[in-house]
Amino acid sequence: MKRLCVIPCGKKKIWDIDPSKGPSAARNVYLSPFHQACRTYAQTFFADWTILSAKHGFLRPDDIVPENYDVTFGMRHPEIMPLDALKAQAEQKHLMQYDEIVMLGGKKYRPVLMSVFGKEQQITYPLAGYRGIGYMLQALKQAVDERLELGTK
Repeated sequence: MKRLCVIPCGKKKIWDIDPSKGPSAARNVYLSPFHQACRTYAQTFFADWTILSAKHGFLRPDDIVPENYDVTFGMRHPEIMPLDALKAQAEQKHLMQYDEIVMLGGKKYRPVLMSVFGKEQQITYPLAGYRGIGYMLQALKQAVDERLELGTK
């Protein structure tokens, strides 16, 4: 079964630390503790993972993010990627070929992923049962430490 892990981007970015940094690979851009815990989890349990950005859409680890931005899903903002463009990007990047999409993120991502992948695609949210980012961080760290994927206990 082919699986893809989708992780949220994050507000804190490399340019917040070093404004002189130029365009950077997506894997190095996002610095929030939650994003980093999600990335470690994705790298531990999945061959394929992508970052979901409201501005840039689905970013592979080596995709280049040109500059700092502050846009999230749920905002009314002209820079949010429209759902039809997001769906076209997912097709172009061959993300529709996966049997399961695993989203490490909150409720605001559900309508986005449903619009992109539709009801035919299996989408799971292993962090859905956790209330608050602290509990999510703890669960991600424990899963990596124990080498036990969330939802498999």
